[in-house]
Amino acid sequence: MQAIIVTGGKQYKVAEGDVLFIEKLDAEAGATVSFDQVLAVFDGETATFGAPTVAGATVEANVEKNGKGKKVRIFKYIPKKGYRKRQGHRQPYTKITIGKISV
Repeated sequence: MQAIIVTGGKQYKVAEGDVLFIEKLDAEAGATVSFDQVLAVFDGETATFGAPTVAGATVEANVEKNGKGKKVRIFKYIPKKGYRKRQGHRQPYTKITIGKISV
């Protein structure tokens, strides 16, 4: 069984047992989260599409850990003006494992 869920402003196609890195959630490691914004559910030959979401469909997931991604370097430079600016950014994420998909 597969589903399309929305979290953090992005859409993900998930199946049971998948491991995802999504936008940071307010949940501790080991907690269980439920996604109720399910756009579509695929079960073998049948597909259920919502308008905009499938009523009563949920996806359960287990939070593995919270962390930060690799550092991205930002460098701004304006020639002949003496302007140089260096920044770094690490995007926070939540690693989850998809458990049960129910309709």
